[in-house]
Amino acid sequence: MRLGLALGYWGRHPGHRHHLSLAQEAERLGYHSVWTAEAWGSDAFTPLAWLAAHTRRIRLGTAVAQMAARSPTATAMHALTLDHLSGGRMLLGLGLSGPQVVEGWYGRPFPASPLTATREYVDVVRQVLRREAPVTLEGRFHPLPYDGPDATGLGRPLRSVTHPLRPGLPVLLGAEGPRNIAQTVRIADGWLPLYWSPHRTALYTEALAEAPDGFLVAPLARARLCRNVAEGLRPVKAMLAHYVGGMGHRTRNFHADLMARMGYSREARRVQELFLAGRREDAVAAVPDAFADEISLVGPRARIAARLELWRAGPVTDLLVTAPDPATLRLLADLG
Repeated sequence: MRLGLALGYWGRHPGHRHHLSLAQEAERLGYHSVWTAEAWGSDAFTPLAWLAAHTRRIRLGTAVAQMAARSPTATAMHALTLDHLSGGRMLLGLGLSGPQVVEGWYGRPFPASPLTATREYVDVVRQVLRREAPVTLEGRFHPLPYDGPDATGLGRPLRSVTHPLRPGLPVLLGAEGPRNIAQTVRIADGWLPLYWSPHRTALYTEALAEAPDGFLVAPLARARLCRNVAEGLRPVKAMLAHYVGGMGHRTRNFHADLMARMGYSREARRVQELFLAGRREDAVAAVPDAFADEISLVGPRARIAARLELWRAGPVTDLLVTAPDPATLRLLADLG
């Protein structure tokens, strides 16, 4: 099981200097990859370019770049450009996001058929990277050339002017629902689970049984070396409260649905109710310690070491850790 560093997206203030020092330390320690993200602030690709310029070996991934933010051809352009600039280190992780962000931030309709939209998006990205022919797709969501009712009819199929460095540049998908995960196994090179519990791998046994050789399973997990487990879990619970309570609508929140499928249905709805009522501290407190604990690696050295063995025993190929300090990074490298 390889180690990756998940930096996430910047919060209220730019985090590039702290992120750079963590990425450089991760590379020195032998981490395989470093990953950035985006929500509705900093983007995922620009920080990767910054990291690429200040590192030499570590792989560079997006976990995740939002599909609604760019057309699939634009995303492919970002990926092939960064792959060239970094000497072939790019890993393209994509996610659909949810209606709140797609419609509220990007001003686009959330697709009526998310699976079809994802499949078309990946198809176009693959075509650009292979560069075997001009890109065409008779698609419902991403037709190329565009042929909608307001089209001029002058569009023609095009092929990338730039020859991609790696036609098989890895494409990974962030997927939460069972059907989405099953499709990810069929069309992508890897899966980026959001909440992964080494105690509940049976939830994914059937879908992953169809995965081809070399398929990546790369969950994100908060890690922190500390004496007080409850204190270490506090940021995990805050993250869960934000995602389960605020990253979606009351009637359509993929993160709350995922928490429910993992055995915490009543708790997920309670967190959502409190968060949406403006009682954010109460929402954080309502996140069960047990749930936060099973999806993270928190506590003293011996505790983290024992729990890390559970992650190794399952299908995880790459553990992407959100670690706020070099000491935690060094511990995981030592244990790895």
